[in-house]
Amino acid sequence: MGIITGNTAVYGVIGNPVAHSLGPLMHNKAFAGLGHPGVYVAFETRDIGQAMDGIRALNIRGISVTIPHKETIVPHLDQVDDTARQIGAVNTVVNDKGKLIGYNTDAYGAVKALTEKTGVKDKDVVIIGAGGAARAIGYGMLKAGARVYILNRSEGKGQKLAAFLGASFYPLTELSRAPCDILINTTPVGMAPNVDEMPIEPEQLTDRMLVMDIIYNPISTRLLASAEKIGANVIDGVPMFVYQGARQFELWTGLDAPVDLMKKVVYKALKE
Repeated sequence: MGIITGNTAVYGVIGNPVAHSLGPLMHNKAFAGLGHPGVYVAFETRDIGQAMDGIRALNIRGISVTIPHKETIVPHLDQVDDTARQIGAVNTVVNDKGKLIGYNTDAYGAVKALTEKTGVKDKDVVIIGAGGAARAIGYGMLKAGARVYILNRSEGKGQKLAAFLGASFYPLTELSRAPCDILINTTPVGMAPNVDEMPIEPEQLTDRMLVMDIIYNPISTRLLASAEKIGANVIDGVPMFVYQGARQFELWTGLDAPVDLMKKVVYKALKE
């Protein structure tokens, strides 16, 4: 991070909790790497309406939005881009001279992380979970030409998301019924400190699946370790986290994000 002056632009992440976020580390390294006069901080936020008033009043230039505010923030914005509107969730806000514009970069991040390893078009993609991340990733996969299937513990919530996406729904125990080239876990099951948990049974995995987990702490979740053990290809949560953050960086600054630097700093922090 460079010297903070009166001209330093302020960016941040809002959510509850946010103390664990690697966003400040990643974005501040990116600002420093490009010599951009910015600083990125974490704001633990309970009242989303008051937070938006504060962003306008203090001219905070850009915000990442995380749990639990991705959906409730929408009515408090001046404009929402088409992708975020269709997903129904915002994870990025740009402050354009007091006009707050919402975007969703989760779908972009997931597709970018996957297409580094494989094509998505005409593939069968099974998504575990039915929350905001599942909604964004499902939307992104459909736009990229995949067929999408939703698996979820709560059938009501899973069926609702499947209907929204125009996808098929299966109960969590019935993965074997769904055609599956790519399996994506969007739930927090397996996240530190509960690293011994996984959202499905190991026996439900096959070696022909590509398995992606959007959890990035730990880097190798039990789901990914189980998949690797039987010879399946895997993608950890860091690429999606970095690519959605890189797209945020570009929306805020108009600069090309230093993606390799951002990946390097996140992996280094997680390994330490």
